[in-house]
Amino acid sequence: MTDSETKEAPAEDTKEKDENNPYAYLERENFTSEKFKVEVRGLPKYYGIGEFKKLLTIKLKLKPCKVKSMKDSNGWLYVSFRSEECRAQAISTLNGITWKNCKLTAQIAKPAPDPFIKRKLEKNKTNKKLNANTDPNMSDMDKIKLQTTPLWNMSYPDQLKFKQEEMKSVLIELAQKMLSNYNNQNGLKLSKWLHSQKELYEGLPCELKPILYADSTEGYRNKCEFTIGKNVKGDKVIIGFRLSSYADGCTAVGPIDDLCHIPTSMKTAMKILEEFIQMSGLEPFNPVDNSGYWKQVTVRTSRLNQLMLIVGINPQDLSDDKLQELQTMLKEFVEIGKGSSINVTSLYFQIMRKKSAGSEPGNTIQHISGAEYIEEMLLNKKFRISPQAFFQINTLGAEVLYKAIIDMAEPTNDTTVLDICCGTGSIGLSFSEHCGEVLGVEIVPDAIKDAKQNVIQNGITNSDFFSGKAEKILYPIVQRATKSRIVAVLDPPRAGIDQKTLLTLRRTNKLNRLIYISCNPQAAMKNLLDLTRPRSKLFAGKPFVPIKAVPVDMFPHTNHCELIICFERFTEDTDSNDDDLNNI
Repeated sequence: MTDSETKEAPAEDTKEKDENNPYAYLERENFTSEKFKVEVRGLPKYYGIGEFKKLLTIKLKLKPCKVKSMKDSNGWLYVSFRSEECRAQAISTLNGITWKNCKLTAQIAKPAPDPFIKRKLEKNKTNKKLNANTDPNMSDMDKIKLQTTPLWNMSYPDQLKFKQEEMKSVLIELAQKMLSNYNNQNGLKLSKWLHSQKELYEGLPCELKPILYADSTEGYRNKCEFTIGKNVKGDKVIIGFRLSSYADGCTAVGPIDDLCHIPTSMKTAMKILEEFIQMSGLEPFNPVDNSGYWKQVTVRTSRLNQLMLIVGINPQDLSDDKLQELQTMLKEFVEIGKGSSINVTSLYFQIMRKKSAGSEPGNTIQHISGAEYIEEMLLNKKFRISPQAFFQINTLGAEVLYKAIIDMAEPTNDTTVLDICCGTGSIGLSFSEHCGEVLGVEIVPDAIKDAKQNVIQNGITNSDFFSGKAEKILYPIVQRATKSRIVAVLDPPRAGIDQKTLLTLRRTNKLNRLIYISCNPQAAMKNLLDLTRPRSKLFAGKPFVPIKAVPVDMFPHTNHCELIICFERFTEDTDSNDDDLNNI
């Protein structure tokens, strides 16, 4: 045996071992939060994750990179660190300390197995159909339909009935949970009011209007984020959607050709871009071993025939010169090459590094061709949309949604509309001709730039927009309101707004009507309940109660549905014990 034959296994054998070892990822160079994990036990029954993070970072001077609370954890959670030294320090510091009258313990936590490898081994062992996506008789296209448009084979009237019943169930659940919060002295009047509402509306806390929808239900998406990958056989580049989740043991990508909710312009653009990916000589990113490069394409379109592409790549070890070369290749491809046929009006190149990859910079986005934004028409107003700005993904549906919101708000010339999570300002500016003043708040600076430009190009004179975290800037913005009546409109992310923002809204005396728009009412349930809680030291200000709700089908052929709920102050709450609370 020669020196070259000793100890080191052939590359093929090493790869095979990695593919069958659910812990192989721990030996790779890229960082994972599973490497240096600590299990903390003895936590109090009631505490906030934010409080616990402050304990770790501010009081104890530890350096966690991730805190993960488990469902039904019963007083324990995981904390991850970036090095063995940081983990050892954490265990030493946390063990035996008292926090909120509870004694904490800390110990090394075992890393979790790679869910992809784990599931693959389970499949090999049991050889059973674990879910619909593993059915060998199902085509890739049918799998993609099941993943993205699960109601595609249901008639549209039946889809609407289904969603109406789903929203009814959500409101029934909301009523039940509201009642459980009204079990003390402060909640007696609220409880009496809610019982009468439930009798009036068949168990619902308020009137539920019939579901609204746009006339067109096909090809409605104006934004999609597609994955760049390989087909099941691994011999063809596909830009589309994952056939299954990583945890289900599949990373293959399926085609989008027959998906009814994606416009033809997007489908055509992705087919042509697949050729560029193939031509580049670089492999798509592989999430199993974090190899490869091309990762994602974000596409935005508009009714003005404008098309934005944001092509994302994991640079791995590519030099700056190579990245610049790829940008030039992509630019030439869409300007003078085969890609010119798809008429890209705005082109971006996105660097997509893993968020937790040590001190390396995260995602960066660079404009390389065309305009820096696209434009869209909505309710006879033109809106500028930057790459990372929020805009409703169904423009026709958004017009139906916004008209319903305006009807619910009942604005007058003496109304200030407070547009929270305003994005590019589309909701607020749709209100501008119906109210006296619009003030918008958004955390994404580029979206606020778009909103301010949208004010100018539409000749609107009664609207202004502000960038920052709502919980920090909402109070001074409310102070700017010049009208006697304030109506708040919230269109927050899926999980809702943070509690500080919600508490500020509750303390705003001039705010008597609040319109809450949710694309996932179950995820936003805590927000909805916190608005309706009886007054207390924490929940100052009179509670809001739901008076009307209307579903809007913004996502035909999927299970998702927007729900608009109109809240008003509970005028029967005459408890004066909280008069000294710090109201705005």
